[in-house]
Amino acid sequence: MATSNAIINITNLRLRTYIGFNPEEQQKQQDIVINAEIHYPASHLCLSDNVDNALNYKHITKKMIQHIEEGRFLLLEKLVADTLGICCDHPWVSFARVKIDKPHALRFADSVSLTLEHQVES
Repeated sequence: MATSNAIINITNLRLRTYIGFNPEEQQKQQDIVINAEIHYPASHLCLSDNVDNALNYKHITKKMIQHIEEGRFLLLEKLVADTLGICCDHPWVSFARVKIDKPHALRFADSVSLTLEHQVES
């Protein structure tokens, strides 16, 4: 049987954090929107519905929320890299992609976003 992936998608997680290097950005939290995709081998799933054999997306999300809401970030790149690191922290993860939008970052744009991804070498 071929190995298949289980894919967790965390969609439009809305948080507030200090993000930016301009003085006004360092004084006031801003909205961000997080989208994450996390792959892990479906062979870790269990037909008997055992939660110990699945990746706990609630645990991952709680770690993301804590790190982001308690943090201060000058660059969007650092915020995305940290969040990607949290998504890749479990040894089962074979691939992860994180995109974070910073709404209202530019006057005439809905948002500015950055995407990073990580794939574990086989």
